[in-house]
Amino acid sequence: MVQPVNRVFGEKFLTSVDNFYDYGVHLLFNEWWESAPADAVQKYVAAIEEHPEHGPLAKEAWYAEPFTIASLEGYAPGTLGEAYLRFMVDNDLVERLAMGYRELHEEYQATGKLDDMPEVLQYKVLRGFQTHDLHHVLTGYGATPFQELSLQAFQLAQMDFPYSAMWISVITSHAALVDPHLIKPAMDAITDGWGYGRRAKSLQFVAFEKMLDRPLLDLRAEYGLDLHRSAFVETPEINTPELLKEAA
Repeated sequence: MVQPVNRVFGEKFLTSVDNFYDYGVHLLFNEWWESAPADAVQKYVAAIEEHPEHGPLAKEAWYAEPFTIASLEGYAPGTLGEAYLRFMVDNDLVERLAMGYRELHEEYQATGKLDDMPEVLQYKVLRGFQTHDLHHVLTGYGATPFQELSLQAFQLAQMDFPYSAMWISVITSHAALVDPHLIKPAMDAITDGWGYGRRAKSLQFVAFEKMLDRPLLDLRAEYGLDLHRSAFVETPEINTPELLKEAA
């Protein structure tokens, strides 16, 4: 028998659907584990541990050193490191994304809310915050809200994982129930990311921090990241909903 969604968690989900910037998926994700159906959790675990590429990499449980923008200075033009630096500076992004999420994670751990979250899934989310901006650079997706949505769909296409799945479900629920003007541009972004992620070689858990001196074009070719046929680019005619404009 399929276990129904816990109604207490359901209220939190609807809070995120109402306004996903006031109550983000990073909070929703951490609230799920106390009531998460055991069968669903095990399926997420199996999606990592039984995968021929993801499983061995996850078992290594490798983390990069804490990131600083200064550490990227000096990489040659055209390298991943140089492109990463430009992406972070051009978009005025924070250095402490991964560390900030780790601190939130540890706060939830201290309350016991994550007691039922398997270690491999904890590793996935913590490592995912380390690689998030690198994946923007590699895929060619920018830092705008719709391209962020494309990247979440790309990640979900490469690995079943509740964080990205919750992002997609929150946005599509908001579009269906709150702002129908969001339907077309959101689905354009989601379907682009999904198809792109399915075609490309998996980026999940890969230690790209050890490849910062390599040419970005070589890495894109190696991982099947064809920007001419894939990466979603927003166009002026897209009617950006007010809620997404606020986060741009």
